[in-house]
Amino acid sequence: SAQIADLQQKLLDADNGDRAKQRWDSIATILEAKCALKYLLRELVSSKVQESKLQSSLAQSQASCSDVQKMLMEERNHTAELEAEFQNQILVQEQQHQEKVNHSSSKSW
Repeated sequence: SAQIADLQQKLLDADNGDRAKQRWDSIATILEAKCALKYLLRELVSSKVQESKLQSSLAQSQASCSDVQKMLMEERNHTAELEAEFQNQILVQEQQHQEKVNHSSSKSW
């Protein structure tokens, strides 16, 4: 049934495309040409407005993406700093432990 509905929609789209082409092909008077031109200009303006909105939205999305990337890089740097600090603390703890082990084993001898 989904395929049938898809095929029906394709037929309707093709039929509408043919009708539009027939309408354009059947323009015979200056008045019809003026009406068609007005329609095309309205569509052009509408498309330009839509394009402008999409360009603005794209610019905002790019700026937002840039901000997120900057925050991500800052977080990665912070995480790397914390990891280095943690590794340093582990090293200090291991050294202290080794000193205690060495100190206690030298007492027992």
